[in-house]
Amino acid sequence: MSKKAILFDLDGTLLDTLQDLADSGNEVLAARGFPSHPVDAYRTFIGNGMMNLVRDIFPDGHRPDEGQETDQVLVEYREAYGRNWKNTTRPYEGINELLDTLTEQQIPIGVLSNKAHDFTEKCVDAFLSNWNWDVVLGAREGIPKKPDPAGAIEAAERLGVTAADCWFVGDSDVDMFTAVNAGMHAIGVSWGFRSVEELRAAGAEIVIQNPAELLK
Repeated sequence: MSKKAILFDLDGTLLDTLQDLADSGNEVLAARGFPSHPVDAYRTFIGNGMMNLVRDIFPDGHRPDEGQETDQVLVEYREAYGRNWKNTTRPYEGINELLDTLTEQQIPIGVLSNKAHDFTEKCVDAFLSNWNWDVVLGAREGIPKKPDPAGAIEAAERLGVTAADCWFVGDSDVDMFTAVNAGMHAIGVSWGFRSVEELRAAGAEIVIQNPAELLK
């Protein structure tokens, strides 16, 4: 496989955001009188964007209706995450060294996330600002979220490569489906929020066990 550029997912791939996302969701639930979830339960809630997350965390029969009710819960979640987003979030072990090497090798790098675009930029600025990112894209109005390939194809254009010359590195089936849909190489990571089996079933060409393996 050629590697002319590498596009990364954010949550569960570059950054361990699980605790802060879970704390924010549990704040919303508690404020509305619902029980909280264990942190690990959020592994399956994350990856499809904030709108889906704020609906999925509610018990069956109590999920907010599409429209005004969901919009209000989303506002509450964004407020909670705005307080919590950098409490415990950190890059995974080995990510800093990986990005150092990719930069030294002058390989273009980018981020494509289903996290809201403003929070995606905040997280990159706060935790990954030591590296020059050629493109950073989160969920934006009018652009379909992953696994739709639109964002990935846009990112490849900004990286200056064809989709076929781009590796998409992620931790979920959504990321692997996105890579396949965009015609990119699908590279799964085992340290994120989802299982290796899920990644392989979704089309991962390779599943790496630590960031250094990407360099091989």
